[in-house]
Formats: sequence, C-alpha cells, structure tokens
Amino acid sequence: MLNFQRSLPTSQIRTKSVLILTTALIFTGCSSLGGGSVEKRSAKLANGIQKAYAVEATTAQRVAPIIVQSADRYNVDPLLIAAVIRQESSYRNYAISPAGAIGLTQVIPRYWQQTCPGDLFEEVNNINCGTYILSNYNQKAESWPKALAYYNVGPTGYHSSWKMKRQGKKYAKQVKEHQKSLKGAL
Repeated sequence: MLNFQRSLPTSQIRTKSVLILTTALIFTGCSSLGGGSVEKRSAKLANGIQKAYAVEATTAQRVAPIIVQSADRYNVDPLLIAAVIRQESSYRNYAISPAGAIGLTQVIPRYWQQTCPGDLFEEVNNINCGTYILSNYNQKAESWPKALAYYNVGPTGYHSSWKMKRQGKKYAKQVKEHQKSLKGAL
C-alpha cells in the first residue's frame, strides 16, 4: 500500500486519505451516542430508552443493538429511530394500527413488503425497514423534519392538502420532542 501511495499524485493521496477517514468515522459509530463499539453504544441507548420512555430493561436491551446497527447501516441518528419507535408503538412489538401498520416502527406491509421482505413483526426486520424508509424519505425531502412528516402521512399525503401537511408537521414535532427527552436521559 505504501508503494502504491508513493506513485500517486499528492492530490489523489489526500482524496484517498479523506475517503479512508470518512469511512472510518462511519464504521466506528460516530453518532449522538458517541463513538465505540456497537455493544457500548447499545448499552448507553438501552439505558436512555429505559429512563426517557419507561420501557422495561429487557425490551430496551433487546432492541437497542438493532437500532444502533440499523442507524449505522442507513446513516440515521439512533436517537431519532428510538424516538420514532416511541411515537409509533411505545415499544410494543405487536402493535397494529387501524391503517394496518405493524410492529415497532409501524410499517404498512402492503406498501413496503416488496422493499422489506420477511416478517415485519420480527424486530430486526421491522426496525431495519422503518430506518430504511426514514432514510429514503430524508433523501427525497432533504430535511429530517420533512422526512418525519413523510413517514407519518406519506409524500403524496403531505403534498395533497394543508391538513395532511399540518398533521405530518405535528408528528415530526412530537418525534423531535421524544428525541430531545432521550438525549436528556443519556
């Protein structure tokens, strides 16, 4: 590797160094939970979920590593995912909404089953799917508050009427409050 770098122009070496540094930051878990291993960040998140949301220790300890790994995978703040779960299901794994949304992140299977195969009642599948959806919406919306609004009412619903837009914005505000509570509990 050293010989390879010597043969590159300085500008390419700098570019490769920045790329390596950026990649290292992503994989070491630089987030609102601090750095460190998945285990360390999961333990911190589980503690915060218990304190902020009064979730049983076993539940918090079970879902926290899934949240952290999914957050790393899709580049989403783990506190935001935890806050969405709080808003959507209050950490009740088998929650079902009147609209047919299921699980911790309240995914609607008829819309997302092709993208998120598997049993969406399984925590890993559900959290990964919900995080994917949120990340996807953030890329479309180019802001987290709007992505959260999309998560609640869908992009089409958000743009269909002022009432739906207001509902989406209210949802985003509630999730941000849950995120703030969790951050305070850490």
